[in-house]
Amino acid sequence: MLKGKNIVLGVSGGIAAYKIANLASKLVKNHANVYVIMTENATNFINPITFETLTGNRCIVDTFDRNFEFNVEHVSLAKLADIFMIAPATANVIGKINAGIADDMLTTTVMAATCPVIISPAMNTNMYKNPITQRNINSLKEYGYKFIEPKAGRLACDDEGVGRMPEPEELFDYICDELLFEKKLIGKKVLVTAGPTVEAIDPVRFITNHSTGKMGYAIARVAAAMGAEVTLISGPISIEPPIRVNTINIESAKEMFKVVKDHFDESDIIIKSAAVADYTPCEYVNEKIKKSDDDMSIKLKRTDDILAYVGENKRGNQFVCGFSMETENMLENSKVKLKKKNVDMIVANNIKVEGAGFATDTNVVTFIKENEVKELPIMNKLDVAYELLKSISDEII
Repeated sequence: MLKGKNIVLGVSGGIAAYKIANLASKLVKNHANVYVIMTENATNFINPITFETLTGNRCIVDTFDRNFEFNVEHVSLAKLADIFMIAPATANVIGKINAGIADDMLTTTVMAATCPVIISPAMNTNMYKNPITQRNINSLKEYGYKFIEPKAGRLACDDEGVGRMPEPEELFDYICDELLFEKKLIGKKVLVTAGPTVEAIDPVRFITNHSTGKMGYAIARVAAAMGAEVTLISGPISIEPPIRVNTINIESAKEMFKVVKDHFDESDIIIKSAAVADYTPCEYVNEKIKKSDDDMSIKLKRTDDILAYVGENKRGNQFVCGFSMETENMLENSKVKLKKKNVDMIVANNIKVEGAGFATDTNVVTFIKENEVKELPIMNKLDVAYELLKSISDEII
């Protein structure tokens, strides 16, 4: 995935420094070249030898160490880097970078870097909320530095609040998103629906489907990675929301319809990948329905057709994409849906095809537009999402 990419990790003196060993290992396993720079304080939390063993490269701490490969090491590493991540980033190192102070190898190299720099603050809640720290963060954002918002929870100092560094898996996703996806959607607002809806029968039972939301979540994540402002409307699923995405959780088709209408006008791209229930019970029973020896029937009514609403009301500068999951006559049925719903594109798949459908990490899809049909081979859902969003960006840009 990251073959040939040069990644510099800057580790400053916070307790979360030990987690960066897992990040370095994951990057190396994905074939990246990883170089680690530590502050002197960071070495009190994790030994540089750990990073040298994991990366195969010398871990740099001392600016004046004479045992190095490069003629001017901080400049050479800065030029070499495709991306520079500082994690954990203490209030001290953030303040020094903002003030232009370069008094150790980490800050010196950052000052010389021209690649994207991602900073993951990790500190005590009061330190993070301190107006001086916030001023430094906001100032660096204006200079183009990217920040990962810290998590809330119990901190190493036993306080509860914001200040925890995200887990290495999330930091890895940030790096991948920055490196692998063209920023073709900067300035665009993207609305994505994902997952199933749940139509309640009584307090215990409901009607739903097998959707896991993986495809929609992949689309939302990649759209954000490509620079878009993303709103994700999600039915009940068990996976974590994508990073840098405004996620709105709903239960029923009625709720999803309302939220779509609330965000529809402001969206440039609308992608309806949710598996919305076509029918819902005519009546909700307030108490649990007791079983009996008699057969039971439940009267159903149609839910609102969200895609039809979007197609009927879209403006000329909006792009609407729907999904079509079929078991037979996929192309014919999807072409009818494209025209009937008045949308710009349908992503079709057949759940009987191996590697497609619910609960898989792959998909086999066909992009259908008015004058174009493009079949894709089996692909990872992130790759499908990227191909989809590239296709859409080519249409609107």
